[in-house]
Amino acid sequence: MSVDSLDLIKTFHEVASRGSFSKAAVSLQLSKATASKYVAELERRLGVRLLHRSTRAISLTDAGQRLLERSTYLVSYAEEMMDELREFGSLPKGGLTLSAPYGLMFGGFSDIIATYVRSYPDVRLTLRFTNEPIDLIREGVDLHFGSGTIADQQLIARRVMKFDLVLCAAPAYWERFGKPATLEELTHHNVLQYSAWAAASLAPARRPDTPVAHRLGVIEVNDPVAVVQLALRGVGIAVAPKPAVASFLANGELVQALDEHMPTDLWVYAAYSERRHKSAALSAMLRLLDRFGLDVQ
Repeated sequence: MSVDSLDLIKTFHEVASRGSFSKAAVSLQLSKATASKYVAELERRLGVRLLHRSTRAISLTDAGQRLLERSTYLVSYAEEMMDELREFGSLPKGGLTLSAPYGLMFGGFSDIIATYVRSYPDVRLTLRFTNEPIDLIREGVDLHFGSGTIADQQLIARRVMKFDLVLCAAPAYWERFGKPATLEELTHHNVLQYSAWAAASLAPARRPDTPVAHRLGVIEVNDPVAVVQLALRGVGIAVAPKPAVASFLANGELVQALDEHMPTDLWVYAAYSERRHKSAALSAMLRLLDRFGLDVQ
């Protein structure tokens, strides 16, 4: 059988991911028999069994599990490279739908979106902001930005933006109430906390030696702009990603506190469905993210 090894691995990856030769064959536009032969040929070349087969189901051997984990990046990278070569010399067209939590347009993402719009005028860009979990396929979203864990294992994700979480308040607030020296002292302050930032970033990032009895989120809102604006007016202490308040920290309108206790190196990821289905418009956005090399502090 003269078949490229990459095609064999792609077939195995599809079968293992979908748990079915039939479903994999439909996805790959092959016959079920051909898909089965490809996996058998890959097992022959490698000299190991990758799948346990029965009349009702298939399951992965230890070697198959290892290959599935390792092949995900290999298959995705190869398909991305082929897509880029096919698209070379032509501008993306059509629609591109992005989704993100409220507040993500602070900092570098606004520059990314502006650059994309200027570079690809034939793309119809749609931005959706929500703090609720979404189903990319069902809701027609091409690329989702978020933080935390990814429940859907069929999505491909990459880390695109690093940020620190900060506590900050207006100088007038610090003058009136004083700066807290420990996290426990926050129980005596008005802490302004954006619900999505807190759930995604603050709680799981506490250091092992950090007390957990302190009370954060005295004033919780679902609008990140409100957190920053209330902090600027001396209402309380903002809990916010540093990019969201960087300009106010730089000009002195907000002043940080308890830096040593705040989580750092938090990440926003970009997630999208199987890469072989992505459009030229989505490919262009992914390349732009790579080019900007987002590592926003």
